[in-house]
Amino acid sequence: MAESNGEPGNQPKPTRPGGGAPKMPARGMMSWFFFLMLAMSLVFFVGRNMSTPTPISYSQFMTLVDNGQIVELTFRDDVIRGERKLGDGLSEQQQENPYFQVAYSTDNVDALMQSLRTKLPDVEMTYERPSLWLEALLTILPWLLMIAFVWFFIFRQIRGAGGAGGMLGNFGRSRHRVTSKEHTNVSFGDVAGINEAKEEVQEIIEFLRCPKKFQRLGARIPRGVLLVGEPGCGKTLLAKAIAGEADVPFFSISGSDFVEMFVGVGASRVRDLFKQAKESSPCIIFLDEIDAVGRRRGASFGGGGHDEREQTLNAILVEMDGFDTNDQVIVVAATNRADVLDPALVRPGRFDRQVFVSMPDVQGRYEILKVHARKIKMGPNVDLRRLARSTPAFSGADMAAVINEAALLATMLEKEYVEQDDLEEARDKVRWGRAKKSRVVDEQDRIATACHEGGHALVQALEKDADPLHKVSIVPRGPYAGATFTLPEKDRQNYSRNYVLAQMRILCAGRIAEEILTGDVNTGASADIRQATDLARQMVVEWGMNDRMGFVSYADEATQNAWMELPANHDYSDDTARAIDEEIHKLIDQSYADAKRIVMENKPKVEAIKEALLSHETITGDEVNALIRGETLDRPTVTDLLAADDDRNPKVGTARPIPAEKPEPEDLSEGTLPQPG
Repeated sequence: MAESNGEPGNQPKPTRPGGGAPKMPARGMMSWFFFLMLAMSLVFFVGRNMSTPTPISYSQFMTLVDNGQIVELTFRDDVIRGERKLGDGLSEQQQENPYFQVAYSTDNVDALMQSLRTKLPDVEMTYERPSLWLEALLTILPWLLMIAFVWFFIFRQIRGAGGAGGMLGNFGRSRHRVTSKEHTNVSFGDVAGINEAKEEVQEIIEFLRCPKKFQRLGARIPRGVLLVGEPGCGKTLLAKAIAGEADVPFFSISGSDFVEMFVGVGASRVRDLFKQAKESSPCIIFLDEIDAVGRRRGASFGGGGHDEREQTLNAILVEMDGFDTNDQVIVVAATNRADVLDPALVRPGRFDRQVFVSMPDVQGRYEILKVHARKIKMGPNVDLRRLARSTPAFSGADMAAVINEAALLATMLEKEYVEQDDLEEARDKVRWGRAKKSRVVDEQDRIATACHEGGHALVQALEKDADPLHKVSIVPRGPYAGATFTLPEKDRQNYSRNYVLAQMRILCAGRIAEEILTGDVNTGASADIRQATDLARQMVVEWGMNDRMGFVSYADEATQNAWMELPANHDYSDDTARAIDEEIHKLIDQSYADAKRIVMENKPKVEAIKEALLSHETITGDEVNALIRGETLDRPTVTDLLAADDDRNPKVGTARPIPAEKPEPEDLSEGTLPQPG
């Protein structure tokens, strides 16, 4: 947002909605004062002249005259109004309202007044002729005051905010914010894990700082830079860093700010934005979430080019590369839906360069953690490299959430600093939700969950093509009753066929172990069934990993339109569709049979893992391997820890906390990838 230069008497003139609020001019204060005085005068006048007198009969009036109990009389055409003399003879109501009025009918008012003056020589008597102007004024004065209020304090303010366009001129003004280097706290030092993207945008900053350096060899800086990446990867943060590093004005606006209920408003705001940017050139314009207005044209049910969004997009296209192009205005946009953008928008000459902001790798996650850990008090046992290895597929926003959740957790536990256990728990909470240690779980469900997770853990540990096992838990977390956590050896960009088949066998093993050990099944395997089916379908229709279907893609592409996404018709015959279904079923059946064979051959080992889970609730990968080798665990069970806690704190009716998990071994090499149970 633009700021004042701070000089005395030099107030900034607002050039856009949302800018600095203008100070009310002196005549505005005079309008308030005039309105207040007018209202006070009206109240005083009406209160004095429109008081409600008490009606009395003519005989009562003459009694007051004979007794001399009248202070003042006012004659009108058919009414005499007067005021009683206050005294002991009046009632409480008459004391509060001494005014009265009496109706009379006489053609000679002067004679009546002369007669009353004889009886009341000290009483002031006046005759008021009715004023049509006064009555009309009293009738229309409230309406005049209402109109004046609306005019002075509503229409004038809207007209002032709308500028030269009047009351509706505000809608056509751009709603951008202007940020300078001095008013942002983000620099390139705060951006980590996306070094290649930083290098590309640094060229833009260097050109704006020293354009002659590039013009010496005839180079032309890109007119537009499109930041593309998954949500949370740092696109908007990178744009803030550009604003923090550049010595030029930075105009920022969201794509949704161009859309309004009035037709043509979006295009008007685009023109106003670029007009102000050209006046401030060299500068940078940042369009966040540009897919709100930059979607492919011609796909709506309206079918025409007069759609409001298309008008806005056309205005952007013309401003970026039209007849009146300004090389000193650089447009930076961000989106996570580059596939839906109009081809005319992403062609060279408009967005010349697309910068892909990818998910961070192990080193990138470590750098991101270091940035976010600067303001957090970390303990001596914190190992950020280990945490980076244990968070595959985490985005930069996820890493920031992990650090923050760890700090909150340590604060709630009243620790002096954040420890490694807090970071581990925060990692699991961000990905899978808070551990529900206080939930009362039915014993049969608890046994079924232990059998289920024991099957996953056994096959995970025995499959040489799968990731190493990290830990297993039957503590409910998020929507899951338990989870098996794996330990990826690397960040996988591609998946081999053996790896995918191993994953399918692991997914099938939970239901199989549950059925063999308990003799029944439940709905807890629904997520496993869905994941196994998705993997098998992708192997057949997308990845070409099926011998019968061959090296052919059968994936459906969605048809985009303005209202909904409808699946396109299949590009293959019904016989091919039937063959696809058969191959998917065959892959799942084969994986199920392989997993069942492994579980049956190692049934005592699954029993041992189940019993360990029921006793300890959470066991590590090393402990699972020890159980598979026939060893026993020599650490206290949950029951032992709770009993010891009761001995130390004998309280009746208090909830007993679940003990903390055993610290993980320090020689783990890579990260954890939870496998829901």
